[in-house]
Amino acid sequence: QVQLVESGGGLVQAGGSLRLSCAASGRTFSDYGMAWFRQAPGKEREFVAAISGSGIMQTFAESVKGRSTISRDNAQNTVLLRMASLRPEDTAVYYCAAGRFFTRSTDQYDYWGQGTQVTVSS
Repeated sequence: QVQLVESGGGLVQAGGSLRLSCAASGRTFSDYGMAWFRQAPGKEREFVAAISGSGIMQTFAESVKGRSTISRDNAQNTVLLRMASLRPEDTAVYYCAAGRFFTRSTDQYDYWGQGTQVTVSS
């Protein structure tokens, strides 16, 4: 089992930035690919960013590419998502996820956090 706890959400003005953190506990953290997803009201959960177990490989959704970074600290069992130039359409609940693969697919992630709300005001 892997337990995930997100933090860092809140209310941000458009154009601002945020830093989301995911703390993991349980099995060997570096064995897991990690990702961030988000879900806006009335919409399906969508991929935001992913990072491989080693941290070498990263991938981003087109909607956040160029204004987001994802990083991990395998010694601290944490994953960070930083987003800049925030837009109202970035408003969503952001979820941290862990899985055996480096992938964008929601179905490939086995463990999920409870989510943290991010609201971007215009």
